[in-house]
Amino acid sequence: MSKQDKEYLTPNEVAKLLKVSPVTVRYWAQKGLLDAEMTPGGHRRFNRNEVARFARERGINLFEDENEQMRILIVDDNHQVATFLSELFTMYGERVATEISNNGFDAGQKVRSFRPNLVLMDVMMPDMNGFEACEAIKSDPETAGIRVIAMSGYCTPENLERITHAGAETCIRKPIDTNALLQLIGLR
Repeated sequence: MSKQDKEYLTPNEVAKLLKVSPVTVRYWAQKGLLDAEMTPGGHRRFNRNEVARFARERGINLFEDENEQMRILIVDDNHQVATFLSELFTMYGERVATEISNNGFDAGQKVRSFRPNLVLMDVMMPDMNGFEACEAIKSDPETAGIRVIAMSGYCTPENLERITHAGAETCIRKPIDTNALLQLIGLR
């Protein structure tokens, strides 16, 4: 393997390092958040130093232990949805730990105590909605590196733009396609 091969990564390799889906990596590149170079064949390649910069600015540790437990905070005022998602992750045993919060304010407290790697956040909640809760997570340097994936029955273009502007990776539509969710999280 040449030195150049080691310096540049494919979108799939970057996705694995950052524990996101390749679609998310491509989205970041399209938005100019993560610089990419194009091969003559039209494929994106990411310089390792650029990926390290991107991760560092967002508080993401690139060199986490592959066996580290994933901690997922599920934030949804619909108790059935929250319980369903929590039960979904039990198939991964000790590899995945979950906690549930039923409102944005409580989610803020659990982000501090549970220290999740990922927050699955309902957008439409009473009191503190998902937009506000996401902004609170992403505006604090101590929690800014936490991945946030929004969920909504109303994934309109406006809501998608608003929640990604608040710092979420994307907004997935309810009812949730569990296979797509698991792939997006990096569990499949």
